[in-house]
Amino acid sequence: MSDRLHFFRCETGRCAVSLPFSLDGVIDDWDRLRRAMIRELPPAFSRDEWAYLLSFLAPEQLRLPFQQAFGVADATTTGAVRLLARPRGLVSVWLPGNVNLLGPLTLILVSLTGNPLRMKVGARGQDLVRPFLDFARPRLGDGPLARYLAEQVHVEQFGRDDARNRDMSEQAHVRIVFGTDEAVKAVDALPHRGDSSLVGFGNHQSQAWIEPACVTDDVAMLLARVFAIYGPAGCTSPRIAVLIGGTTDDARDLRDRLLSLWPKVMPRDVIGHVASQNIMARQWAAALGWDAVLTRRHAAVLALGKTGQEIVGGPMTLHIEPASFDEAVQHLPANIQTIGHALVNAGDRSWMELLARTAIKRFVPLGQMHFFGPVWDGMGFWRQLFEEVEVRP
Repeated sequence: MSDRLHFFRCETGRCAVSLPFSLDGVIDDWDRLRRAMIRELPPAFSRDEWAYLLSFLAPEQLRLPFQQAFGVADATTTGAVRLLARPRGLVSVWLPGNVNLLGPLTLILVSLTGNPLRMKVGARGQDLVRPFLDFARPRLGDGPLARYLAEQVHVEQFGRDDARNRDMSEQAHVRIVFGTDEAVKAVDALPHRGDSSLVGFGNHQSQAWIEPACVTDDVAMLLARVFAIYGPAGCTSPRIAVLIGGTTDDARDLRDRLLSLWPKVMPRDVIGHVASQNIMARQWAAALGWDAVLTRRHAAVLALGKTGQEIVGGPMTLHIEPASFDEAVQHLPANIQTIGHALVNAGDRSWMELLARTAIKRFVPLGQMHFFGPVWDGMGFWRQLFEEVEVRP
């Protein structure tokens, strides 16, 4: 499968990674496309989505998965190779319907491995993979990335009961599923190769933790933008903003800042049925004891309450509550994924001790809550796209 060897060096020695192309060539091709992206914005993408893709495609970012998995690049010819890593084969990916940008990001990460890729986009969500490919393919010439995208990448859109789900599963060496726990179980139950592996990313939820001393208009705007991209439906979106060590007045201050800034975050009118659902969600929140208000034109619900209160469903409801450190830890949901933080000293040892004794999978600055990478939900899934051969000369 491979005609290229790339060498890396880690603490245990040298590692050889076999790829079907020159890694430098593929990264150069992505960078060439990135320069074209700076000048154009396809109608399928928002400016925020396009800007994130631009940052994701920076050459130094594309080299990070190899550095994290195999060590620093090694151009020397000395030293025994202790490990050979080679692409495992077909990677089948089932994408969710509510996090549209996940498709192009996964495509980019898998492209670095050289594995053939088959992707099923959500049947009801917006597909951003094919618009991204439509933009990329005519701008890449005939380099290694263009050949890979043309020959090895196949993207389809069909329902959960379609027979093609079985076909994707039976042929795959690696099956990656994003979505609900039920979706992961459904794919796991499909016939599959005996040597295949399943990487399942099921139901998770996230929170924002903010200390009162860090609350400014800039932080409030950042929280609003992070929430507004997906609402509470996204696993990396904060369902709750917790004022760590704060009071009800601190939480109200944050809520009021969000209320005044929201028109800058969502300047356009929301879809009619979403606005109607938000009106009902505000009434529901009030019935449950939340001090809930609607933003301008019913674009979102901002609900002020106490730790441990029953949270409200709805497409755009952000809960805001004060809590002590211990209360925040005590009320973490079992399926917690990301904590997006705005803290005075996030590197303090107490935060590290927290991570060691909880189920938190990601502890990142507030603005990085949606940043996707080769380690996700506590799993180094990208490295699993390679088969590893132990070498003892």
